[in-house]
Amino acid sequence: MAVCDLCGSDVNVSEYQVKPKDEKVNLCETCKSQIESGNLDENHFNCLNDSMWSETPAVKILSYRLLKQLGRNDMLDMMYLEEDEQAWADYEEEVLKDSNGNILKDGDSVTVIKDLEVKGAGKTVKRGTTVKNIRMCDVAGHVSCKVDGIGSIYLKAEFLKKL
Repeated sequence: MAVCDLCGSDVNVSEYQVKPKDEKVNLCETCKSQIESGNLDENHFNCLNDSMWSETPAVKILSYRLLKQLGRNDMLDMMYLEEDEQAWADYEEEVLKDSNGNILKDGDSVTVIKDLEVKGAGKTVKRGTTVKNIRMCDVAGHVSCKVDGIGSIYLKAEFLKKL
C-alpha cells in the first residue's frame, strides 16, 4: 500500500507531478488538496521537517517549495540543494493572461480582439475570430493554436479574450 511521501498518511494516496520534470511523488488527499488550492495548513505541514531530508529529489524539491510558500526560512536555511535541484525548485510556470486578465489554460477557447497580420503568410486573423482548443507553448507570452484558413500559428495572449 502506498503512503504519502510528505506526511506518511495512507488515505487516498495518488501520484502528483513535480513540474517541470516528469517525476512524481505520492501524496495523500489532504496534502494534494492543500497544495492545489494554495491554502496550506502549517500544522499539517510540520511533516516537512522529515520529508525535506528525503533521498528522492522530487520529494525534496516539493518540500522546499512548500517551506518557501509557508515562509519557513529557518527550515530552508538548513536544506542543501545541488545546482540543478535548485533550478528545479525555483521553477515557476508562466501564467498567461488574456487582455482582460483571465488566466488561459490548455483547451480554452478564445476570441481575437484585433486584426493580426500573420508574418510570412500574407494573411490576417480578423477581429472576432474564435479559436478553440488553444495550447500553452514554449514561446513566452504566446499560445499555440490552429486558425481556420491559416493553419497552426502562435498568437500573443494580449490580443485574445477568453470565452
